[in-house]
Amino acid sequence: MKTKRNGGFTLVEILIVVVILGILAAIVIPQFTQASTEARESSLASNLQTMRSQIELYKIQHNDSPPAFANFATDMTVAAGGLGPYLQSIPVNPFTQTNTLDNTGTAGDDVAAWEYDEATGELHADDSGATSGGTNHSDF
Repeated sequence: MKTKRNGGFTLVEILIVVVILGILAAIVIPQFTQASTEARESSLASNLQTMRSQIELYKIQHNDSPPAFANFATDMTVAAGGLGPYLQSIPVNPFTQTNTLDNTGTAGDDVAAWEYDEATGELHADDSGATSGGTNHSDF
């Protein structure tokens, strides 16, 4: 007499597949995390380059005077006297998720999204990078 065998998988076969999938996930997931951080850093560098070039254009058109800190958003985003606007809006820092400006003179103090020096017109990211693996973005 023949016995009928079910065509399913054994417990050992299922465990082997689960272990293999776990190993693959452990290899792939950290790579996605690194790609996300690199994308944010690229976006930050692009935003800084755009803002710095527009501040330079503002200075050229305003007798080498950078925009005032108190009126930075208005000076950069609103057309006045036939000049500007230089930016559609102040970009968001991808690490702080804000677009605020700070003028404490300490880039990387995590007070705002951007550190702006009114005297020189220099602009830096104002986040220390504590949330992204330690890269200090004020160096960008």
